[in-house]
Amino acid sequence: MPDTHALGILGGTFDPIHFGHLRLAQEVADALSLSEVRFIPGGTPPHRAAPHSSAQHRVAMVRLAIEDNPLFVLDERETRRDGPSYTFDTLAALRAELGAAQPLVLIMGADAFTAFNRWHRWRDIFALAHIAVAHRPGAALMQINDTALQQAFLQRRTDNGEAVHRAPAGCVIEVPITALDISATAIRGLLQARRSARYLMPPAVLEYIEHNYLF
Repeated sequence: MPDTHALGILGGTFDPIHFGHLRLAQEVADALSLSEVRFIPGGTPPHRAAPHSSAQHRVAMVRLAIEDNPLFVLDERETRRDGPSYTFDTLAALRAELGAAQPLVLIMGADAFTAFNRWHRWRDIFALAHIAVAHRPGAALMQINDTALQQAFLQRRTDNGEAVHRAPAGCVIEVPITALDISATAIRGLLQARRSARYLMPPAVLEYIEHNYLF
């Protein structure tokens, strides 16, 4: 068994980062006793439109959002890398840096996991990290339409949180979280309509958005 606790990985465009992201990271970290959670803002996302904000602004917003939580760490590697930001590449780089024995836990929502089979080299990701699937509002994890993904889920599923510390990778574990139905899309819509987005994100992030005229 590895000497170190599992390390969490939370990627996203964070355009902008909000309390939904932060609470997700905190609750999964608490449930699985993670040693830290690395927030990794995406550079060029391969599966969605380009972010509205520049990488520089999104990194700055994440830095402000997590600065008062010693459990959270900012990792800028994807915004500094040319080309599409594939999770496989990020995890492979982390694995090379941290060693073969370090348990890694990729955190995602249930909606993202049901489309996991469309990710670049998705089968190989299981060899690099565990996956923590957080239950979010409106998502039903068991409605997986892809047969290969459904089989992988059933084979790797565990209810034991200790499993993510006993091996470096390979498990899928479901983590129920508080239902905070907040989205970056809705926040951008509010701001574009000149309506208040208070209490949806840390005040420092909202101040940064207003100061830099984002959205």
